[in-house]
Amino acid sequence: MIDEALRVFKDLDSKDFRILTGIENGMKHFEWVPMEELNKYTRMPFEKLEYRLKKLVKDKLVVRNTQLYEGFQIYFEGYDALALNAFVKRKSISAIGDEIGVGKESVIYEAILPPELAIGEPVPVVIKFHREGRTSFKQIKRVREHLGEREHFSWIYAARLAAQREYNIMTTLYPEVSIPKPFDHNRHAIVMELAKGSLLAKTKLIDPEWYLDEILKQVKITYSLGVIHADLSEYNIFASEDGVQLIDWPQYVTPEHPHADEILERDVSNVLTHFFRKYGIKRELDETIREIKSQTGKSSEDIEEGTESRADKGTVKEWELEEALEEGFEEEALEKGFEEDIEEDIFQEEDFEAEKFETESYEAEEFEAKEIKSEETEAENRKIQDFKKAASKKETSDKE
Repeated sequence: MIDEALRVFKDLDSKDFRILTGIENGMKHFEWVPMEELNKYTRMPFEKLEYRLKKLVKDKLVVRNTQLYEGFQIYFEGYDALALNAFVKRKSISAIGDEIGVGKESVIYEAILPPELAIGEPVPVVIKFHREGRTSFKQIKRVREHLGEREHFSWIYAARLAAQREYNIMTTLYPEVSIPKPFDHNRHAIVMELAKGSLLAKTKLIDPEWYLDEILKQVKITYSLGVIHADLSEYNIFASEDGVQLIDWPQYVTPEHPHADEILERDVSNVLTHFFRKYGIKRELDETIREIKSQTGKSSEDIEEGTESRADKGTVKEWELEEALEEGFEEEALEKGFEEDIEEDIFQEEDFEAEKFETESYEAEEFEAKEIKSEETEAENRKIQDFKKAASKKETSDKE
């Protein structure tokens, strides 16, 4: 996982990143990117290119295949390194810390955003790495014919699609809707504000009625902006003394979606069921839905004014990607963003020197970067296992 990328990141230089970018770009056209293509892209002599590729394979950022011809792929570890490199060069992060969340389709790490002014304090943020393509791309491919040409970088396409889609909707909703502030996006990763408080599912609320109203208010504002969360539950809501924040947005839909009413009803039902089971608070689902829909066309300020406030509040799914594709997220726009990432890497490559990607003196050792030590034999065993998995996947694909 990302630990491998973190372990070797500070030892990578601009030529290593150029090779990774070359493989990323080549995977649009090849299942395994041939050495000849990498030679053309990187303009490195074969012997130097081969030496660096061996090191990247050893560091588990690249996988090598020799069954039909010698070719290479990057997996998520290599993609993680490319995204981190972009964030560091753009000064979106200066350090990365511990893993604080992991799910079927994403993993979240603590990080630090450098202060805007030299005298300012560093800002704690999180990086969300999407992992959608790892499990769900075959299902997308069955319903989207144009993806047939994209099978060789399917997981890159799926993960990047999810991250870009979530970042786009977060920048649209913030700050009118109470969500973590988005700071930056590259490839399959998003840098965003650390959510305030604690997860609703793990929080005992002192005034649950007030918090239920706050959550429904955010749902009303979101709907008035033409957006439905589509995966709302106690596991995607944070509660603090200041209020609530809604997280995890890549699966959102609009009211024009053919199943929009069902999706909105499911979101609201999840919230009402949680508050009824945990606090015995009863709200009628149909009446609540009518109230939410009645806010269509109103501004967020109007909705805020119509909601009671209190001073004493105190606290203490997997997404199916075909839905996003059906929502009009055009392949052409994604492709343009993909090419911009490649061009950015090439443009900055000459002046870039690998930065020390280490955590320094922030809240003691809270954000200290992990170091993972592994024996040489273990590394070799993992590499062999990766080759076997890749071969098995190819055989399965050929049979299909």
